[in-house]
Amino acid sequence: MDATGVTAAGFDAWALTLAVFLPAVGALVMMVVPRARELELKAIALVASLASLAVGVYLLFAFDYGNAGSLQFVVDKSWIDAIDADYILGLDGLSLPLLILSMVIIPLCVIYSWEHIPEPGNAKAFLILMLILASGMNGTFVAQDLILFFVFFEVVLLPMYFMIGVWGGENRRYASLKFFLFTLFGSALMIVSFVALYFVATGVDGQVLNSFDMRVLADAAGGDLARGTQAIIFAGMFMGFGIKVPMFPFHTWLPDAHTEAPTVGSVILAAILLKLGTYGFVRIALPFLPEGAAAWAPWIGLLAVIGIIYGALGCLAQSDMKRLIAFSSVAHMGFVMLGIATLTPIGINAAVFGMVAHGIITGMLFFLAGSVKERYHTLEISRLGGLLRSAPRMGWILGISAMASLGLPGLAGFWGEFPAILSAYNPAAGLSQATFRTYMVIAAVGTVFAAGYLLWLFQRSAFGEPRPEWDGHTIADVNRYEWAAWTPLIAAMVLFGFVPGLIFGVVDDVSTGIAESISAAVGGR
Repeated sequence: MDATGVTAAGFDAWALTLAVFLPAVGALVMMVVPRARELELKAIALVASLASLAVGVYLLFAFDYGNAGSLQFVVDKSWIDAIDADYILGLDGLSLPLLILSMVIIPLCVIYSWEHIPEPGNAKAFLILMLILASGMNGTFVAQDLILFFVFFEVVLLPMYFMIGVWGGENRRYASLKFFLFTLFGSALMIVSFVALYFVATGVDGQVLNSFDMRVLADAAGGDLARGTQAIIFAGMFMGFGIKVPMFPFHTWLPDAHTEAPTVGSVILAAILLKLGTYGFVRIALPFLPEGAAAWAPWIGLLAVIGIIYGALGCLAQSDMKRLIAFSSVAHMGFVMLGIATLTPIGINAAVFGMVAHGIITGMLFFLAGSVKERYHTLEISRLGGLLRSAPRMGWILGISAMASLGLPGLAGFWGEFPAILSAYNPAAGLSQATFRTYMVIAAVGTVFAAGYLLWLFQRSAFGEPRPEWDGHTIADVNRYEWAAWTPLIAAMVLFGFVPGLIFGVVDDVSTGIAESISAAVGGR
């Protein structure tokens, strides 16, 4: 795998910069537009997000899929010389699907928000925060310098804090503060690990690299660093990325944040922000510290399967639809982390597919939860019976999304879970087969629990007759803005369910290269 890539020229040299900063430019333009001109503000937000997506479409067509393991559209400019930090962007098969997912979710959220600006209103501030989030997320997926990665990784923190704290539910202040403190703590450990890597990472010649360039660090693949040193630095990254995922037992901020966040806040959090943590593991922790990854892999796998079972049992204990979906994220991200822990190509492939599938499916479920609450003014599952009668289109969409989430073959969720379970049967060399096969069995049991809580949710909320308390109330079915926001996600669930190679084919070169570099580093000692 050629990690360095070739510096782009012409429009290609600007493509990634435009993809990252066009939403931020839209936010700047919105700042000079009066708050009262709400329609213009919404139009600017939509145009800015669609412009970024248009660049993403160009990247999709211009990307060299035969060379997906190498960085493309590379930008390499001097930035902060005093600390050896550079402005380096690049796109490969690992980052492409996640970047496109981010670019798609934001305009869908803007469209959904057209008539769904939550209390206390103020579309201007709400949409500006959304666009800043878009720039931070897009930048994280294409950054190729550790300091630049950290800046983008942290840019998303404040907008989401304010989105939850201002437009959230009754306990929004508690939830937003908890989200902020957990993430900040993890980020502090992460930046310490990055700095440690700068000072101790060595090349194949044994010389200290003194570099934040992720291409250089990936090519060194641990260099001459002792296994114990790698394990200590990996631990800091494990905490930083693990809290963002979030892995058990660092997950406790997630249900509160999801429950209290406004609808599009929950969608962005589930669809994209959680993926920053899992992406960090695959992009940085595994290839830079291969022996540290091998040392921690059994523990990551253990926490992953605990999260799968714990998240599922947590779902079965919930009476609130949104909180149930939030706990399901803990379980689903457990499958992603199990795939990563195997350190194999199939496991890493499954993890990346799982990231995309979870973003699509759980994002859709949170959209549905928001629309249900807007109509019923409650998310108590016991009060939501008869949705298929009162709003049949919404009921069927909920059914399709629930089936996708439980991993039904033919829908996207299956390809995020089944290969992750399968990969645990034969983990990378040096990892205990007995241990990982035990994890495989536990994870498989987790899929049964997933079917239980999702079918229970669908049956209780959609089947039967509407509750007597809704007699005389007209429950509106899916409106045009919801159709516009939801149709691409429903289509993606089906498309990736039947043609999983659209993602696997793009990611495979990168995942194989990462797995081979780990195997070479561990086996070469």
